[in-house]
Amino acid sequence: MLRPHPAVLRRLVDEYEALSAAEAGRATEEVSTRARDLAYTLCVSTGTRDVRHALEAAHQWLAAAPAPARETVSLGTRQRMAAPQPS
Repeated sequence: MLRPHPAVLRRLVDEYEALSAAEAGRATEEVSTRARDLAYTLCVSTGTRDVRHALEAAHQWLAAAPAPARETVSLGTRQRMAAPQPS
């Protein structure tokens, strides 16, 4: 199974969890369209059918993912370049 890039998965998880926390404080039980979209995308990305399972899988994958490469900006060309990792 293909897995999403850890940075993309991290962004989805963070946004879903922040939105869920914000909606939990509301008196209404209505879930926003964005929360439903994020839940669907997390499920598709993790091969699950329930957002709770999707979040569990995502957290496990993110814990096992290698550390992200640091990025630097070249002043002369203003292009982003991956910084060399220390050996």
